[in-house]
Amino acid sequence: MSPNSPPHGTPDRLTTAVRREDRGDRLCLDVQRNAYAQTAVAPYAVRALPGAPVAVPVAWSRLEDPVLHARRGTIADALERARTDPWAELPARGRGPGPARRRLAKLRD
Repeated sequence: MSPNSPPHGTPDRLTTAVRREDRGDRLCLDVQRNAYAQTAVAPYAVRALPGAPVAVPVAWSRLEDPVLHARRGTIADALERARTDPWAELPARGRGPGPARRRLAKLRD
């Protein structure tokens, strides 16, 4: 396996190559943010914690919800949220989330 190959035989769809020219059309699987005290978690990432909580995107309106907690997202929540457009509320400016939306749409199909 090459240093930029992700696990589980998905080299045609995923890569750990961070540089755009090295990854082509594949999605970057950022394994550098999967450690203690990291400040970012990729959307839909299963976290290495008891109960395997999943990092699920939430709407701005839910941020004030007192029961909202980073460890409450489940795999079922992630599947439900992935069937929607979690970034629909984001304004379209600059590069925006367009490429990510298109790739997620392909994965849903």
